[in-house]
Amino acid sequence: QVQLVESGGGLVQAGGSLRLSCAASGRTFTDYAIGWFRQAPGEEREFVAAINRSGGGTLYADPVKGRFTISRDNAMKTVYLQMNSLKTEDTAVYYCAASGQIGIRPYARDYFYWGQGTRVTVSS
Repeated sequence: QVQLVESGGGLVQAGGSLRLSCAASGRTFTDYAIGWFRQAPGEEREFVAAINRSGGGTLYADPVKGRFTISRDNAMKTVYLQMNSLKTEDTAVYYCAASGQIGIRPYARDYFYWGQGTRVTVSS
């Protein structure tokens, strides 16, 4: 299995930026695509972005396209989510997750391992 630990959350003003990190340990990191999901208070968990095993393919949810960038450093076993032009509606707990499925999946059911989450709060 793989263990995931998120970091980099915090409080930021609207229009600002944050970079989230997802550090992995355990099994071979390149066996997994990595996704970011978020859950706002009272809402269901939703897909944000994902990256394939090599880092050559990415997928984004429409609300974050053009503002968020996902990347990975396989040597460091870390995936990043650069978040720019943050909006108040981006406020949520952000989770990274690992999928052993082929390709890039936007569905939480395809991800086997999850981190504990990091909170992002965007103030107006």
